Amino acid sequence: MLFSSIPFLYYFLPAVLLCYAIAPKKLKNGVLFAFSLVFYAWGEPVYVFLMAASISLAWGFALLMEKAKTQKAKKAFMIVSVCISFAFLCYFKYADFFISNFNAATGLSVPLLRIALPVGISFYTFQIASYTIDVYRGDAKAKRNIIDFGTYVVLFPQLIAGPIVRYVDIAQQLDTRTHTLEKTAYGIHRFCIGLGKKVLFANTFGELCSVFRESSEQTVLFYWMYAISFMLQIYFDFSGYSDMAIGLGRIFGFEFLENFDFPYISKSITEFWRRWHMSLGSWFRDYVYIPLGGNRCTKSRWLFNIFVVWFLTGFWHGADWQFMVWGLFYGVLLVIEKLWLKKWLDKAPGFISHIYVLFFTAIGFVIFNSANMAGAIVDIKGMFGLSGIPLSGIETMYYLKSYGVMIIAGAVLSTPVIKNLLKKLDSTKTGSVLISVMRPIFYVAVLITVTGYLADGSFNPFLYFRF
Repeated sequence: MLFSSIPFLYYFLPAVLLCYAIAPKKLKNGVLFAFSLVFYAWGEPVYVFLMAASISLAWGFALLMEKAKTQKAKKAFMIVSVCISFAFLCYFKYADFFISNFNAATGLSVPLLRIALPVGISFYTFQIASYTIDVYRGDAKAKRNIIDFGTYVVLFPQLIAGPIVRYVDIAQQLDTRTHTLEKTAYGIHRFCIGLGKKVLFANTFGELCSVFRESSEQTVLFYWMYAISFMLQIYFDFSGYSDMAIGLGRIFGFEFLENFDFPYISKSITEFWRRWHMSLGSWFRDYVYIPLGGNRCTKSRWLFNIFVVWFLTGFWHGADWQFMVWGLFYGVLLVIEKLWLKKWLDKAPGFISHIYVLFFTAIGFVIFNSANMAGAIVDIKGMFGLSGIPLSGIETMYYLKSYGVMIIAGAVLSTPVIKNLLKKLDSTKTGSVLISVMRPIFYVAVLITVTGYLADGSFNPFLYFRF
């Protein structure tokens, strides 16, 4: 079930809000747990049992770790628990990838399993692993109540696409959290912002990307329109979903950490990855990079650690080689920056640093969104006119005129310009009153407009269902 869907907005969400509001404090987690399972089962009824098994095993092993009498036994329980969680992930997400490459290497024809990918498995596997490791390290206590632990894993606001919520950041909130009108108002605000991002902007840019793929006209300008549109689509799609997740979490009393911080204003790739999908970056930092030794080791080992993290980052996103290439592409850029380029970028004029980041981000996302590496090479060659294609064409100019305003609007809204203007306006008495009056009107306008789009059956994909 998508947040940006009629069933969610007008059936599921009102039902869960009503039941949650009237439930006594001791049963609130149970209400969220039950509705989260319904939310997941809406599109994945069979895989609810997989999720239940993952929750039960992780919960049981965490209790065994705390009861273990020796450190060796405790570590064994942790390793087994983590291995089981990642075994599920590898089987459902990567089995056919491994079989395909085995066939290619050996010339054999082992049949593919063609297993459907359980929605959200990459996200909830990482959350379960963080819980297991945190309990092992002593950073958190094992949860005695399996319903409370299950609520952490399957909490529907962040279940299928994050942000990845670490157990230590939410453990206390599972037991005691406050519900106030201020939190609810802020939650509604963030949800409406995210809903608008997703339906009004991400879907529009997604339409242009689809038009490009279906078009027979290939021009350099059209390739760049596609690259820029996908950059904006994935930003508004994923950051919009994160906004909705954070907003819903706040309504239910949870405070999830931010996941995006206007990454396209970055002046280096290093800064970009501090602003983009921050929960994933912090997960790899704390559970992979630092345990490997981080940067407190020899230079060769440090470089090895960086490349391991970025190879795994790419591999986490998808079971195909272009994702690994995409991850290593950023690994190379980050190493170059850390070794010498970052010092130059810090001294360079801001617009040069911004162009550098946007250029390589566009290349990276073209690789990311390609069907395979052959397709990525074709797209990149097209962007630079290396395929003998013209600079522009009639169809290209038609779509540039049709989508040009939205591209400009998306580019502006992907920066903090509007946010800063509203903040400055809110600092004045007149401006504060105006914003207070206009805010509920804005929410209603977004909901009505989005409902119109959805009722019309408009293009409404969600990119991170792929992962």
